[in-house]
Amino acid sequence: MSSLLSSLMGKLDDNDDLFVMEEKLQDIHFGVIGVRSLVDIAKSIELVEKHMTAAALMHKEVLDHLVSNGRKMTKEDEIITAILQGELVIFFKDYHDFMVSVEPIRMPLSRAVEQPTNGSVLQGPLNSFNEEKLVNVGILRKRLVSDQLRVKDFLVGKKQKKSVSLCYDAMNVDKNLLQKTVELLENGSEMDVHTIQDLMKVLKLSTWSAVGRIHATEIPQQAASCLLKGKVVVFIDGFPFAYILPSTFWDIFILENDKNFPMPITISIRLLRLIGVMIALIAPGLYVALVAVNPEVLRIELALSIAQSRNGVPYPALVEIILMLVILELIVEASVRLPKSIGPTITMVGGIILGQAAVDAQLVSNLLIIVLAATTIANATVIGYQNLITIRMLKYTILILASLFGVLGIMAGVFLICGYFASINTLGVPYLNMGFSKGDTKGG
Repeated sequence: MSSLLSSLMGKLDDNDDLFVMEEKLQDIHFGVIGVRSLVDIAKSIELVEKHMTAAALMHKEVLDHLVSNGRKMTKEDEIITAILQGELVIFFKDYHDFMVSVEPIRMPLSRAVEQPTNGSVLQGPLNSFNEEKLVNVGILRKRLVSDQLRVKDFLVGKKQKKSVSLCYDAMNVDKNLLQKTVELLENGSEMDVHTIQDLMKVLKLSTWSAVGRIHATEIPQQAASCLLKGKVVVFIDGFPFAYILPSTFWDIFILENDKNFPMPITISIRLLRLIGVMIALIAPGLYVALVAVNPEVLRIELALSIAQSRNGVPYPALVEIILMLVILELIVEASVRLPKSIGPTITMVGGIILGQAAVDAQLVSNLLIIVLAATTIANATVIGYQNLITIRMLKYTILILASLFGVLGIMAGVFLICGYFASINTLGVPYLNMGFSKGDTKGG
């Protein structure tokens, strides 16, 4: 047994699903190494024998033929990674300093291409990305049939190697963005990537930002559109999303699928999203400002009506709305965590019962229930779950300022949030950049 094979067995021998089989075909002594849980052994061995038989029929060297259909490896870490990723590794009795990795017949562990589960598509393609990186790249290539589409592969991670693909449109991509992304992925090859925060660390992005710096989508049409606008797309093996760099402010409102409707409808839909974001941000703070700080702004009839609705409520408007907002956040989080079969029922019943009971017990006013319902509905108009969470967080800034300074605090909060957005810079691209929303970037 060669020293390379002995070293491999010493590191992997504790795995009961590891198999090592030695075969002989046409006076060629060879062996195969793989993992039973990832590889269909019988079909994969048959595939290797077909490769060798084909080489003999074509009067070619078997080794050269196998290398042309796979890859030659000499480093021990590289061989171990290939085995653990589900590849079939072939070693030869007469050659001890290298092995050859070929694509086997894999066990059916991956799900098929399905409809999007984290977003709805109207009048557009219904396929979505899944956990297989190569499948995702293939879906993107099928969606964007262009000789300008480029794909670069990286192997990231020290303890656990993760395959990462970077896709971009060579004609439209922002050159500075591409150069920085490639450099960071190459320099961060020793950093393990298990979560999106790990990817942000590789890309030198702050993980404490309240705004998503990477836009995630499972819709191929959206990813293809972003490539044509000059952005880059990152696929990570095992993640069913395309990660688009950079994320910009307009990703909250603009969805490529909107263009499947007539232009007046497209403009109306995007305007509704803008109004929804403003309502989600301002409505809770406006309630506190008009009820507790600046009631003189209202007409006398409306002010009296609001005061009557709050009759008997034992605490200030700020405490009242924060109490209900926290309960509402718990309901929303529960709807995400509960099984789909009971989640909607539990959260709907819980919301109705809690809201009605709180009003009957004079813990909150009727008007507050209306404000919270409008805020929740407006939150749902935002594109992307990450953006939705961002809006849910930022509304508390305006709420606190409104409780201190009234209507002036709302204006100050809006300006503060706009200033925060303006300060964000992702890989050299400002968050408020307009160029990536128009699709007219030509190699910045």
